[in-house]
Amino acid sequence: MSAPKLVGLAGSFNRPSKTYALVRTVADRAGGRYGFNNRIYDLTDVGPSLGQAQWRKDLDDAAKRIIDDIASADALVIGSPTYKGSYPGLFKHLIDLIDPHELRAKPVIITATGGGDRHALMVEHQLRPLFGFFMAHTLPTAVYASDRDFSDYQVTSEPLSKRVDEVIGELAAFFPRRDSVLAAAE
Repeated sequence: MSAPKLVGLAGSFNRPSKTYALVRTVADRAGGRYGFNNRIYDLTDVGPSLGQAQWRKDLDDAAKRIIDDIASADALVIGSPTYKGSYPGLFKHLIDLIDPHELRAKPVIITATGGGDRHALMVEHQLRPLFGFFMAHTLPTAVYASDRDFSDYQVTSEPLSKRVDEVIGELAAFFPRRDSVLAAAE
């Protein structure tokens, strides 16, 4: 039995990136708890063909593989930086290249980062409706982090860490805990 696949997508080109750090933190903790095989990407990984593609077939091979990974994942961690109250346009363009049926019923952890609390509702007003259109299962807890939650691109805030643990616990509705799987195998 192979491990389920979790794909993380940080909708940022910046490296290093707080958005990427948050997505990585969530994915790593979920992988430790449920035994996921994790793959994490950002828009730099997707590459320059994204901005020129009108259709998925217009993407270069690397970008097509990333979208295929997203579509074939058992679970997703989606993270977006917040710009002027919403997600970046190229992040949305990448999501637009995914066929709606490919995300149907897929569990999705939605996360976002921003400079301050002013953008905290972006996860509810932008990301949740976006993935609702795809009929994905966005988990009840959304995770928003501001600059004060990081130090040197690492999650350092205890309240944020607790929120991450809370949403990871919600994945139990879709996946057994790894320790339960290991105990059943013995």
